[in-house]
Amino acid sequence: MVFDGILISIIIGFLRKGSLRGIAEIKLKGGYIFPLLLIIQLTIYLLQSKFALITNISGYLFITIYLCGMYFLWLNRKHCGFLLILAGVFLNFLVMAINGGRMPVSMEAAIILDPYYIDVLLNDVYGKHMLLTESTKLAFLGDIIPITNPYPKSQVISIGDIFMNIGIFFFIQQLMLKHKLTKISHPVLKKEVN
Repeated sequence: MVFDGILISIIIGFLRKGSLRGIAEIKLKGGYIFPLLLIIQLTIYLLQSKFALITNISGYLFITIYLCGMYFLWLNRKHCGFLLILAGVFLNFLVMAINGGRMPVSMEAAIILDPYYIDVLLNDVYGKHMLLTESTKLAFLGDIIPITNPYPKSQVISIGDIFMNIGIFFFIQQLMLKHKLTKISHPVLKKEVN
């Protein structure tokens, strides 16, 4: 869902006559942290079904990744939208941490997904997800919100995902439109100087 949010935000940015110039010029504290965490997370996805050790510790690894991610977001909290992203990541972290390091997924909501996904969810590990059951704590923070037609890609998201995507939207809009706003403000500045 995060990647969808980024893509939708960029498309809307273009519709508002923004540009990617601001994104190209972005400067973040600890900028290496996010891509590093993404690589580690993808590596866990690829290896956890092949090595029992990684399967057994992957919940702890995901928690560690989330903690590092929240540190990165806190370092950059002055950027537009980052506090909302941080709130969303924290909500996802909270429900995962209290349920053994995995995001609970509602079966009722997941029914809209490919049957393969449900089968894997029932019988194996799938990414960082697990099936939501009666013993799941803070279940309302899990992946319980189905998104389907007319949305082109069916998926199940959490309340934390919504916060994250709103924050990402504000962040990308600010980046894509800041040069446009600067151009608009220049004539005013010139008038004041004259």
